[in-house]
Amino acid sequence: VTATCVRVPVPIAHGESVYFTIEDESATAQDIMRVVADFPGNVLEDDIAHQIYPQPINAVGKRETFVGRIRPDYENKG
Repeated sequence: VTATCVRVPVPIAHGESVYFTIEDESATAQDIMRVVADFPGNVLEDDIAHQIYPQPINAVGKRETFVGRIRPDYENKG
């Protein structure tokens, strides 16, 4: 796992870009989304077609972890 903290000038949240490798090469982004959505404490916001993705404004007053923009890394195969 490679994690990068992304600081933005807002007083209520921060973001992280997380890259990870999974053993099952047949797993899809949709499979990962299902796992993330089912994990307690996570909120999946991942619908790029409708511009739904984690934003600091949605985290105000909440303790959940907002996750989105899940996609394969086509440049790094392993």
